[in-house]
Amino acid sequence: MELNREKMNFISWYDDIEEKEMINQFGKELVSYRRNRNMKKSFDVIALGELLIDFTMNGQSEQGNDLFEACPGGAPCNVLAMLNEMGKKTAFIGKVGKDQFGKLLRNTLNDIGIDTSNLFTDSTVNTTLAFVHTFPDGDREFSFYRNPGADMMLTEDEINTTFISQAKIFHFGTLSMTQDSVRAATKKAVKAAKESGALISFDPNLREPLWSSLELAKEQMNYGFSQCDILKISDNEIQFVTGKEDYDEGIRCLQEKYQIPLILLTMGKEGSRAYYKGMRVECSGFSVKTIETTGAGDTFTGSVLNYLLEHDFNNLTEKQLEELLKLANAAAAIVTTRKGVIRAIPKKSEIEELLQRNML
Repeated sequence: MELNREKMNFISWYDDIEEKEMINQFGKELVSYRRNRNMKKSFDVIALGELLIDFTMNGQSEQGNDLFEACPGGAPCNVLAMLNEMGKKTAFIGKVGKDQFGKLLRNTLNDIGIDTSNLFTDSTVNTTLAFVHTFPDGDREFSFYRNPGADMMLTEDEINTTFISQAKIFHFGTLSMTQDSVRAATKKAVKAAKESGALISFDPNLREPLWSSLELAKEQMNYGFSQCDILKISDNEIQFVTGKEDYDEGIRCLQEKYQIPLILLTMGKEGSRAYYKGMRVECSGFSVKTIETTGAGDTFTGSVLNYLLEHDFNNLTEKQLEELLKLANAAAAIVTTRKGVIRAIPKKSEIEELLQRNML
């Protein structure tokens, strides 16, 4: 939670007085902030958003029909899966349908150790499905069955602000803001996380077919920019939201408007960049045999958040930013060599091995 100069002056004044008189609402908020900021957090990262089944192409039958594999997915849980693999404690907030896919998703998260105490089940709307068509270069096209989907049915009343206050980092994207109800739930969760002193992580994860209009998509992306401390954004997304073809110019627009402390730009196989306190660090990608790119950005984000949990976010050095990008690029590259994401997250040893091979 960012404090302006007026609030910081208030804190100083409040610390100095011995007789504590009745304070106004503004003061109460600051006292609550200080108390919550220093409390012991139960979770490294809590994420909110979509949880769905990605049907990925997996060859053809003897009759020549396309075969699809049902892979547990959804950007927020892909991020959490990477963090869990790195030994972090995570939790997910969302909703699935009361169907076989909802059961599969809940069981998958439980199996890998993601807390599902705030994963709700909708008895009237089915679990969201996505069919992924993969092109020869590994890029993909999505077809969604989500009109509606259970993930859209999350409500404000289901947001447990006390639970959210237990997060060191709160992560979200825009797919939980495509409709009014889930948008309100998301914003309530973000507000609670900020008030508890958590770092806010945001990945726009633009999926154009899921929006009633692209202007609404931009509006919700801008909301995310205004709230986050950590932004992961792709090359096509920065061009979409700023209208700038040059990535640096686009990032500069966001920095000037929103003062986001750390921005991570992903550029596919070309690598990634970090923008932090006037520094611009770039690391190239890794050459691997890509099968499909689904979840590469989420794996990248999970690796980034894992690194930030182990280092001082307020005092990152250029060398640390370079290390952060190399680790994240390596993790993302490995996951593109496999189908699915949640069940295909790379191990720490695999990431280290890829880094070692590229040092030779």
